[in-house]
Amino acid sequence: MNRGEIWWAALPEPVASAPGYKRPILIIQSNEFNKSKINTLVAAVITSNIHLASAPGNVTLSTKNSKLPKESIINVSQIITIDKSFLTEKVHTLSNVIMTQVDDGLRLILKL
Repeated sequence: MNRGEIWWAALPEPVASAPGYKRPILIIQSNEFNKSKINTLVAAVITSNIHLASAPGNVTLSTKNSKLPKESIINVSQIITIDKSFLTEKVHTLSNVIMTQVDDGLRLILKL
């Protein structure tokens, strides 16, 4: 697993506004940590709720550039740490152009 990959994740039942169930996520953690013995990773939640496209920093994904079944949004304001065992299937690796947009969104939301 590498930074910039979209995976299906089997998340636990959601609590309050937390994401849950089977959903796509984008690995945003550095590859140094992805390859380490640490059993968790940092990811951004991907949603098919197109209304979130207008939120600052979010990135729209077409079915063509994501290989997901629906047009989707990378929600940079919903960053999660999950156990690597929750990952079930790799979907696709995003282009450098899209990852630059994600990085810009993360800088905006985290004030980096």
